[in-house]
Amino acid sequence: MADLLVVGLGNPGPEYVGTRHNVGFDVVDLLADRHGARLRRSRRDRALVDEVAIGRQRVVLAEPQTYMNESGQAVGPLVRRCGIDDLAHLVVVHDELDLPVGRMKVKFGGGLAGHNGLRSIKSHLHDDGFVRVRIGVGKPPSKDQGVDHVLRRPAKAVRLALGEMVERAADAVEAVLVDGVEAAMNRFNALPDAPPDEPG
Repeated sequence: MADLLVVGLGNPGPEYVGTRHNVGFDVVDLLADRHGARLRRSRRDRALVDEVAIGRQRVVLAEPQTYMNESGQAVGPLVRRCGIDDLAHLVVVHDELDLPVGRMKVKFGGGLAGHNGLRSIKSHLHDDGFVRVRIGVGKPPSKDQGVDHVLRRPAKAVRLALGEMVERAADAVEAVLVDGVEAAMNRFNALPDAPPDEPG
């Protein structure tokens, strides 16, 4: 059994590296680097997975390889295999259109804000009572530009701001593990913003 299952959401493949939609993968990659994990795919998982020890606790890091909209196909089996019977021990890291670039928030349960990856996870778990680490990627200029907004690589200033939020989000995941979700929310949700978003 794992003490915490951390799932970063994104799309597999080199064409999606560096996009807003893949910041969840970026956070899990950073956590893997920090703790000596080597994410790899096994036959039984539809995700890149490894287990690490953080302090005395067992943490499973995962990146679903199902594409964003079908994330639940990987997360559902992982939750069962890792023995997560309390979804407070599942942390999902994802991009968030409702937060501007330079904002990151920890949230427990609640609405899905139209996020297809979260919707897929809820449909497979039949529950939305898991922890989310939400990384702001800003709203597109118009609704019809939504797909391009999250799948296109942003300008340098935005990449730098997103990089700061990836670091902060990794810190927040570690805080959830060590101090609990309430303490992580109190600590990270009140932090000042990073530099504001710029076009592109």
